[in-house]
Amino acid sequence: MKFPFLRSAIASVVLLSLAGVSASGAAFAASADKTVVVTAIVEHPALDAVRDGVKDELKAEGYEAGKNLKFEYQSAQGNTGTAAQIARKYAGSQPDVAVAIATPSAQALVSATKTVPIVYAAVTDPVAAKLVKSWDASGTNVTGVSDMSPLDKQIELIRKVAPKAKRIGVIYSPGEANSVSIVESLKKLLAGTDLTLVEAAAARTIDVPSAAQSLIGKADVIYAPTDNNVMSAFEGIVKVAEQAKLPVVAADTGAVKRGAAAAIGLNYYDLGRQTGKIVVRILKGEAPGKIASQTSTTFELYVNPKAALKQGLTLPADLVKSAKVVEQ
Repeated sequence: MKFPFLRSAIASVVLLSLAGVSASGAAFAASADKTVVVTAIVEHPALDAVRDGVKDELKAEGYEAGKNLKFEYQSAQGNTGTAAQIARKYAGSQPDVAVAIATPSAQALVSATKTVPIVYAAVTDPVAAKLVKSWDASGTNVTGVSDMSPLDKQIELIRKVAPKAKRIGVIYSPGEANSVSIVESLKKLLAGTDLTLVEAAAARTIDVPSAAQSLIGKADVIYAPTDNNVMSAFEGIVKVAEQAKLPVVAADTGAVKRGAAAAIGLNYYDLGRQTGKIVVRILKGEAPGKIASQTSTTFELYVNPKAALKQGLTLPADLVKSAKVVEQ
């Protein structure tokens, strides 16, 4: 006995079921986990703040680690070889976005992949570091946020902190492209002024204290740029500065809590949030090559009167009054 109406009903159910599977599959694809990997050349307060800012921005936009986001972080512990290994590992895992904090890690990632979207952060000069060809949208898989220092404002700060200073000692890593760029920019900025620059190279973190020691008798003030070696061993600079009564002015506001007399610079947590906004744009489908590299234009003044006294000077009252943060 034949039941054509039954065959028709079954066919309809099958078609509806297939449609349901297709619809649920599409829904699943839309809500599938995203993967964001983050690597930093080293761990220190400024770079850690960038990482935390990225993670918090992602959460604020609905991407929460452990729920709908796979978030992985690895530090190279100051080793460029390790940075390259991490970059190759991340490139091979094909994440939705790879975030590189600081120049060496960004350079390693850019060398490792031309397809995975890369968002750099805390890179002073991405053009000098050869991450992008210009500050415009790159047309490649790379974009990001620079932490370019307001060198003119920092020189102005040095004049206020130590008005009698004529020789500025700068400690930097000669192997870090952005640090070299900062030194070259400082030379140009000071050309024709009454200030001179005294360089002290520190190729490794362990070389930073001895570099600071070499400035005694040669410099009237120490300037600490946003150099990863310098910031990783900053307490070593402070120890030398206190013994020699040399004031320390930094480009990283986080250094003030660690013993700098004063600093004017970026808020690195906010820089991380700014970076996170770019990551979210990419997760939502925007191509990194269509997003121009960004900088931060918000700078903050931090001072530490007690640290200044230990370094042989008293900070001007008006400077302390104008600071956003006064460390006690």
